[in-house]
Formats: sequence, C-alpha cells, structure tokens
Amino acid sequence: MNRQRRYSPIQKVEILREHLENHVTISELCKKYQVTPTIIYRWKKQLFEGATELFRNNGKKDNQTIKELQVKLRQKDEVISEIVADNIQLKKKLTGIR
Repeated sequence: MNRQRRYSPIQKVEILREHLENHVTISELCKKYQVTPTIIYRWKKQLFEGATELFRNNGKKDNQTIKELQVKLRQKDEVISEIVADNIQLKKKLTGIR
C-alpha cells in the first residue's frame, strides 16, 4: 500500500524552487520526492495564485491588519481598565473602605 507523504509549505516551496530556478524537470522531481506530476502542478498553481494576490495588495493588507489589531488591543485595554476599576470599587464596598 502506498502512503502519501505530506510536505510542509516550506518543503513545497523548496521543491518548486528546484524546478523554477534550477530548471529541474517535473519528472525528476516526481522521482526524487515520490509525488505525482499533478501534485507539483497544483503546488505551482497555488504558488502563482498566491503571488498574484500578494502583488495586488502591495503590502496594504498587512498594514490594514496591523491597524485593525491595534484598535482591538486599545479596546481590550479599555475593557480591562473598566473591569479593574469596578473590582476596586467592589473591594472597597465589601471592606468598608471609602
């Protein structure tokens, strides 16, 4: 029984780099890594589709994500401050300190 080997994203990129930069043929890669040509062509398609998206955004998505995360962090800090203030008031009420 043949078991399919799983490759990490890093390994997939390294295999594709062999093909694209070093001009290793798909058939040689298939023999070396025991995968079918279909799999390598699928990885190649995914690589280029992802690259298209990367170039389309020109890093704007990363900046937008950072800004969104900063806003969320600020909101969480505000909520934590409110909870701490409420906790202090409750402790004062329970202990009778004013």
